[in-house]
Amino acid sequence: MWDSLMLYTAQAVAFAQGEGGAPAGAGAGEGGGRSPMSGMWLFFVAMLAIMYFFLFRPQQKREKERREMLASLSKGDRVMTSGGMMGTIVGLSEKSVVLRVSEDPVVKLEFLRGAVSRKVSEEESGESSGTRE
Repeated sequence: MWDSLMLYTAQAVAFAQGEGGAPAGAGAGEGGGRSPMSGMWLFFVAMLAIMYFFLFRPQQKREKERREMLASLSKGDRVMTSGGMMGTIVGLSEKSVVLRVSEDPVVKLEFLRGAVSRKVSEEESGESSGTRE
């Protein structure tokens, strides 16, 4: 991907310097047409569009999904925190969540709601609790 991007960059620079294949002596005064900078502006706009679609848009989509997941938390959900601790939600407030992390003895821990990294499915929670001896 980077090779093709570098090739495109080199072609855009060559195009801008050579004014699209016009002779070197043909300038704007002789009816040459475009300015050498117009090719660079086109390249700059294209690079901004590529950055938006490959960097910023996916990040915004992930952040939106995370906000929706945090808003949909409810009692009884099995979750994993950003620190890797797994537990079942037994209490919720606007800013925090209380997790039960152990049955015997009952251990409850309070976390900020933002510390929840994901919901854990039943298959995943069964695998993780089965490895404990």
